[in-house]
Amino acid sequence: MTEIDKQAALKEMFEAGTHFAYARSRRHPSVAPFIFGAKNRIEIFDLEKTYDTLATTKEYVKGLGKEGKVILFVAGKNEAHDALVKGAESIEMPHVAGRWIGGTLTNFTQIKKRIDKLADLKEKKEKGSLAQFTKKERLLIDRDIEDLERTFGGITTLAKKPDALFVVDPRQEIIAVKEADVIGIPVIAIMGSDCNIKEVSQAIVGNDSARGSISYFIDQLSAAYLEGKAEKQAETVEAAKVAPTDKSDKSDK
Repeated sequence: MTEIDKQAALKEMFEAGTHFAYARSRRHPSVAPFIFGAKNRIEIFDLEKTYDTLATTKEYVKGLGKEGKVILFVAGKNEAHDALVKGAESIEMPHVAGRWIGGTLTNFTQIKKRIDKLADLKEKKEKGSLAQFTKKERLLIDRDIEDLERTFGGITTLAKKPDALFVVDPRQEIIAVKEADVIGIPVIAIMGSDCNIKEVSQAIVGNDSARGSISYFIDQLSAAYLEGKAEKQAETVEAAKVAPTDKSDKSDK
C-alpha cells in the first residue's frame, strides 16, 4: 500500500471513530503502547498503530481465505449485531450474533445434535410432515424451531469445529475465547483498551463499542478473506492453463 493509500485509510478510520478508547481507569496494561493521549478523560488510540494491527490481521485473514478455512464470527454486543451478520454472510461464514452458548466449541458434539434437530424440524415443516400432529403439538414444535433458530440459526452450516474464531470485544466474549484456547483454535479480535491483547492470536486494537468502528473493521476483514479466496481461484485457473498434457503416442505398434 502506498503512503497515499495509507493516509486515505487513516482518514476513513478516523471518520469511523476507530480511535476512541475508554477512560484511563479501565485501560488494560497490555494496551498502553497503543494509546496516543486523552481528550475529555477518554483515551485516544494511536491510529498509526491501530492501522498496523489491522493490516497484520487482514493479511492473516487473507491467508485463511486463500486456504478456504472456516471462521466463526461471534459478538454479543447490540452495536455489533448487524455488522457481524452482514460480514459473516458476505463470506458465507457461520456466526453467533447474540449470547454465546457455553460448550459450543468444547462440547461441539452435543451442540451439533441441536443444530441437526433444527435442520430436521425445518425440513419436516417444509415438506408438510408435521400435519400428522395436533394443532397444539404443531404450535409447540413451531416454538421449538423458533428457540433453536434464535440460538443456533447462525451456525447451521458449521459441520465441524471452525479453523478460527473472530470476536468483537474478547473481554465480553471471554467464555468463547477460553473455549477456543482450550482446543487450540486461534482467536482474531477487535479489542478496546480494556482488553488483554495477550489473550488473542490476532488483535485489531481499536474502538470495539461503536457501530461505525465495528462495521469498518468487519468490512475490512471480510474483504481480506474474499481477496485471499480470489487469489486462490486465480492461481488454480492459471495452474490449469500451464499444466502439461499427455501427448505420448498410445497407439498400438
